[in-house]
Amino acid sequence: MDTAAIYHRSESEYAYLYERGHYHIRIRTKTRDVDSVELISGDPYALDEQKWYTSGKEMKKVATTNMHDYWMIDTHEPTKRMAYGFRVIGKDGIEIFYSDQGVYPFEETFLDQMNFYFRVPYIHEIDAFRAPKWVNETIWYQIFPERFRNGDNSNDPEGTLPWGSKEHPTRDDFYGGDLQGVLDGLDYLEDLGINGIYFTPVFEAHSNHKYDTIDYKEIDPDFGDKALFKKVVEEAHKRGMRVMIDAVFNHVGIKSAQWQDIIENQEESKYKDWFYIHSFPVQDVSGLSMDELENVGRVNYDTFAFTGHMPKLNTANPEVQEYLLDIATYWIKEFDIDAWRLDVANEVDHYFWKKFFKETTAIKEDLYILGEIWHSSQNWLNGDEFHAVMNYAFTDNIENYFFKKILSPTRLVSSLNSQRMLYRRQTTEVMFNLFDSHDTPRILNKAGGDKNLVKSAMAFLYSQPGTPCMYYGTEVGMDGEGDPDCRMQRQRSRLFLLREDTHGDQGNYDQQNEHEIREDGLKNRLGNI
Repeated sequence: MDTAAIYHRSESEYAYLYERGHYHIRIRTKTRDVDSVELISGDPYALDEQKWYTSGKEMKKVATTNMHDYWMIDTHEPTKRMAYGFRVIGKDGIEIFYSDQGVYPFEETFLDQMNFYFRVPYIHEIDAFRAPKWVNETIWYQIFPERFRNGDNSNDPEGTLPWGSKEHPTRDDFYGGDLQGVLDGLDYLEDLGINGIYFTPVFEAHSNHKYDTIDYKEIDPDFGDKALFKKVVEEAHKRGMRVMIDAVFNHVGIKSAQWQDIIENQEESKYKDWFYIHSFPVQDVSGLSMDELENVGRVNYDTFAFTGHMPKLNTANPEVQEYLLDIATYWIKEFDIDAWRLDVANEVDHYFWKKFFKETTAIKEDLYILGEIWHSSQNWLNGDEFHAVMNYAFTDNIENYFFKKILSPTRLVSSLNSQRMLYRRQTTEVMFNLFDSHDTPRILNKAGGDKNLVKSAMAFLYSQPGTPCMYYGTEVGMDGEGDPDCRMQRQRSRLFLLREDTHGDQGNYDQQNEHEIREDGLKNRLGNI
């Protein structure tokens, strides 16, 4: 037996309260190295009297990877106190006691020593990770408002292009998509089987993507106003749909009042400590095009990536914290949103996110908090920051099997199990599973245009634990390469281009064909790809 491969950590994804009366305990061993595992447990104050170490509870192997086996048991103690260790029997016949102090022979000399055991001093339900129950029953539909549908031509920004007029949109293009278009499309989304809408930012901003925020408390006038947004939320709720809005608290736009004050007053600005400024005078990059701003390189202040128009906020500053937390609670109290999606969440300090969690869930207990993190995220998923992250690390493996074909079926299962064992079960149940978004090529492109392959991959994804998300237009076969090509107008789609009865009027595609899409809905959640 390779005892060096055995691993357990108390009060983590290896030991946690799932729900009242159900405490989950896991242990990891080397693949195909161990014959059986038992949990040795009891009340720590009853060890001497009851000698509960003389009998164990069988643990079940619940997952296997190419390196490890994972064993689990659902247990509880009537007194809510627990001391525990593990009896591990290898395929070579070796029997050991795995304890908080390491590996020992499975002998009473060590088993009757309380200090050898892992401990759960008391199971406090208030400390348990709680995920909103509605989330794992939700099918999300991600809307990039500028490109979903133009429902009101009167609020089109200057220079708005005709819908479908360019083969490939650029970062500077506007097409007039708005909230009225979303409102007009709610029945369509309901017929598809959607019960959760995820909006990319709707706040006032300079760009078409709106991640360069000017004012977090205003709806961008290109999209409508707050009254219209409130109506969208209310109408969505009437249809049983939850609403999640997107915000980036890592940075603001250079058109924001705070950054403009710095440009005007430089070192005398009252906002100079709101940002990470290396020297004065601060460079003014406002004259550059959007493409230039996206790749401006190093400037004398910290930014998101190398995007000069997105200066990074100092969220350790109490004034910045107060400002952002006021925004976070405002949209819950005033508009009854159901969830926050937090952009670039891994670049903001944990201290701020803990405050964010506490203040927002105090207003709405079942609020869903989703972080944009593309890698393993245990540090954010302990129950006091986020409920889930955008589960790219999980779905990468599915793509690598179905699209890139670089994984065997065995390796796929191994990789998915590795990801699943990173988190508590209740976390996995609400992880945000997606193939594509405004940040990636579209799924049809990833599949090389093979719609049947897309269906197979999506059927597999939708059968996994978690809450799935469909990017707008996937249901009509939209294509598109990476940003900004993945942000086309929804009417432009490979489905349309493949139709023999091409009308040549892509601007009317929805009105002409939407009845065909509605007829099937999302039967099996995949019917119109």
